[in-house]
Amino acid sequence: MNTVTDPVQELPDKEVLARHTQGDEQAFGELVRRHRERMWAVAIRVLGDPEEASDALQDAFLSAFRGAHRFRGEAMVSTWLHRIVINACHDRMRRKMVRPAVPTDDVNLDLLAQQSHKGTVPDPTGKSDAAMDVHAALDRLPAEQRLALVLVDMLGYRVEEAAQILEVAAGTVKSRCARGRSRLLPYLSHLRNPEPPQDVTSPRGGGKRS
Repeated sequence: MNTVTDPVQELPDKEVLARHTQGDEQAFGELVRRHRERMWAVAIRVLGDPEEASDALQDAFLSAFRGAHRFRGEAMVSTWLHRIVINACHDRMRRKMVRPAVPTDDVNLDLLAQQSHKGTVPDPTGKSDAAMDVHAALDRLPAEQRLALVLVDMLGYRVEEAAQILEVAAGTVKSRCARGRSRLLPYLSHLRNPEPPQDVTSPRGGGKRS
C-alpha cells in the first residue's frame, strides 16, 4: 500500500507556518531556508554593518519563531517576515542614534528630477569607496526615509509592497522616498557626475601636435 507523503518543502508558506504553530519541528527551518537570503539583503542594506545585520536577522527570526501564533494570514508570510526584520533593524538603528543628525540644504528640483530619471540609489553593501559614501549618506536620513528608500530603490519592491511591510499608506512611502532622495542628492551628486578621463593622446584631449 502506497503512503501519500506531504513533505513540508512542498507546502506554501502559510501552511508551513501553520505546521510550525502546531509543533512541527521542521517547519520553521523551511521558512528560514526560503526567506533568509532576502531578509539578509534587507538587513545589510538598512544597517550596512555585517555584524549588526547578522544580529538583527537572528533577532527577527527569533521573534518570528516565538510570535508565529500571532500571524493572522492577512498578508503574505514573506511580508510578515520582512516587517519583523525591518523592526529588528529599526531597533538597532535607534540604539546607535547617539550622534546628532547632520542638517541638509534644500535641493534644486531640476537636479532631483535628473537623479530620479537616472535610476536608483547605489547599493551600499559593496566594498568600493562609492558604496561607503552611499551608506554614510544613508546614515544621515531619518529612519523612516531610510527604510523606504532601501525597500523601494535598493531592493526593488513596489511601493505597495513596501507600504505593506512598513504598515503605512502607499502615499506615505512615496513621500518618504521623495524626501529621502532629496536629502541624499547633495551627498551623492559626485557619484552621478564623475569627471570624464582626459585623452592626452588626441588633439581634443590636449595632446602634443606635430
